[in-house]
Amino acid sequence: MIAEVLAGNPEGALDYYLRINPSAREAISDIHRCEPYVYSQMIAGRDAATPGEAKNSWLTGTAAWNYVAAAQWILGIRPEIDGLRIDPRLPVASTGLRVTRRFRGATYHITVHRGSDAGDAGDGGIRVTRLVVDGTPVDGNLSPLPGRRSEVEVEAFLGIPTKVAETTPGD
Repeated sequence: MIAEVLAGNPEGALDYYLRINPSAREAISDIHRCEPYVYSQMIAGRDAATPGEAKNSWLTGTAAWNYVAAAQWILGIRPEIDGLRIDPRLPVASTGLRVTRRFRGATYHITVHRGSDAGDAGDGGIRVTRLVVDGTPVDGNLSPLPGRRSEVEVEAFLGIPTKVAETTPGD
């Protein structure tokens, strides 16, 4: 999933997330024999004695990696030393999102808006073109640490990145 995001394919990342999600097996829960909220290490194949049955539930790091893939790469809210990076890679059909995230003692209320100029930016996803933190525009897509504030309002606007004209020294 993370590789799909980095390769510019947010639709593929979301597809993988939804297919591997335990709730996707609810229709076969009698065969699957695993809680609908638990990742298993493997699912028995067609040639197994019990095809479709989950094996070794609760013994995998898959849940943690899926959380990282969904929260930090698809939703694009990544903790960094200087603040929260807001870099969502949402599928084109998504109109935006609202997320509440606790980070270093503060509650961040993050709203991502898809702009009317949204389209394929050539990287497979739309990028943050404007970030507003507590009503103040911020350069880039890093929401800085809040200082003593306990609540932070973040608005991210997605659109097609503006290309900067290339110049050579001496022009």
